[in-house]
Amino acid sequence: MRRFTELIQKLEMSNKTNDKITALVEYFNEADDMDKPYVIAMFTGKRPKRPVNTALIKQWAIEQSGIPEWLFAESYHSVGDLSETIALVLPPPEKSIDRKLHEWINDLSALHGKDDAYKKNFILDSWNSLETQERFIFNKLISGNFRIGVSNKMLVNALAKQSDTDSNKIMHSIMGKWQPADITFDDLIQGTHVNTDNSWPYPFCLAYALEAEPESLGEPNEWQAEWKWDGIRGQVVKRNGELFIWSRGEELVTDQFPELHFLLDELQDGTVLDGEILSVKDGKVQSFSTLQQRLNRKTINKSQLEEAPIGFFTYDLLELNGKDIREESMASRREKLEMVMTTLKTTDVVALSPTVPFNSWDELAEIRLSSRDINSEGIMLKKRDSMYHAGRKRGDWWKWKINPYTVDTVMIYAQKGSGRRANFYTDYTFAVRDGDKLITIAKAYSGLTDKEIKEVNSFVLKNAVEKFGPVRTVKPELVFEIAFEGIAESKRHKAGLALRFPRIARWRKDKKADEINTLDDLRQLLQSTL
Repeated sequence: MRRFTELIQKLEMSNKTNDKITALVEYFNEADDMDKPYVIAMFTGKRPKRPVNTALIKQWAIEQSGIPEWLFAESYHSVGDLSETIALVLPPPEKSIDRKLHEWINDLSALHGKDDAYKKNFILDSWNSLETQERFIFNKLISGNFRIGVSNKMLVNALAKQSDTDSNKIMHSIMGKWQPADITFDDLIQGTHVNTDNSWPYPFCLAYALEAEPESLGEPNEWQAEWKWDGIRGQVVKRNGELFIWSRGEELVTDQFPELHFLLDELQDGTVLDGEILSVKDGKVQSFSTLQQRLNRKTINKSQLEEAPIGFFTYDLLELNGKDIREESMASRREKLEMVMTTLKTTDVVALSPTVPFNSWDELAEIRLSSRDINSEGIMLKKRDSMYHAGRKRGDWWKWKINPYTVDTVMIYAQKGSGRRANFYTDYTFAVRDGDKLITIAKAYSGLTDKEIKEVNSFVLKNAVEKFGPVRTVKPELVFEIAFEGIAESKRHKAGLALRFPRIARWRKDKKADEINTLDDLRQLLQSTL
């Protein structure tokens, strides 16, 4: 536990990738072998079910600390993280226990099914044997919420360096279904379990955003252009008479999309398709907001099937006849994919994502401007001779997105952030005008420099007019340009509209609050996109 606590501290102390990789390598060199799979599981989002209700944890911490509830609430608002707040307010421990990380996790798992009195005794005894930072980690183990800036790619690079194993092999190995209690660290790294699971997906090949002009990529004939679809990235896996559908988030979503189950009969065993799960109606791709009606549903009713029918646009072939073909060129994989698609009967549901023919970069730039007409986000550019690598590799795949929509808004609410931003107001709510009123339209917490964050924080401290828990109402004076990818009707929001991927484009110090956009402006934008 202490070694893992030290690792978390090192990871939080630096924003440099190399420093974090070094800390991870050191940890995996020195940690207990049984702890290592649990750490990999936590860092890749494999979180166990929470064993204790958060409200109870909070209640017990208040009792143990001897402080009033209002003071705990104020402390929480100031710290910004419940686990850290509890660790800080508790009295010093009366004893010290140094146990392995996996032992703590197994003990927490054993709390399921126990009564609250038993759970309370265990939690209080644990708090009484851990130092402040260890308590913080222990509380995080209960919640399963580790947000420490370690991406899958960073973790894989560290494991590859530590074990002298190919990073693609490790990425493939740590994806999918495995339990830290059932596998050794060496077996996990070497992927000895991979071929035993018919459902196993491949690590997704990802693209970098194109920031330079496309002419910098060289000759157009070296590249394949495709539409960039705004859906859910997925892999369809057919092996040994079973069909599995995986999302990019490593979630098995087969049951959510019954429209694709016919592939069990039509795909050959040993086939893995990569593509985009979309809502497709009458051959046309629908908006992402329509697709959202079908996401994370345990049951699908008739109206959802009719209003948001699912389609799969496939653009790559990763496995054919049981053979991994990711190291073949993209041109070769595309040719084989086209052959596979000719064997399918239901091509109105599963279709080959079309390529976009072009002879010059200028011509492609003109075509790109029509992306929104078909609910596309822009153009994908893929090197014809590129292999299907795991994660991102600069130079092979690029996404050339169309410019986002923008709207001028005024900030009306602010809330403190978490982690290293816990002492600053960094989460903002923005509004547009609706007659004489201001109506909220979006929340955003990214897009400002550290200097600008400090300026906004100072403004909030001086101009807060109301307080609702951690939220501060501020004078509507600061104008920000908000960028977003799409707009849709929404019954969940007071404005009746929802913005897709809102973020701060810039602080408009040149504008006053009475110059911001109106709700009617956004409604007109919505109509123009339909």
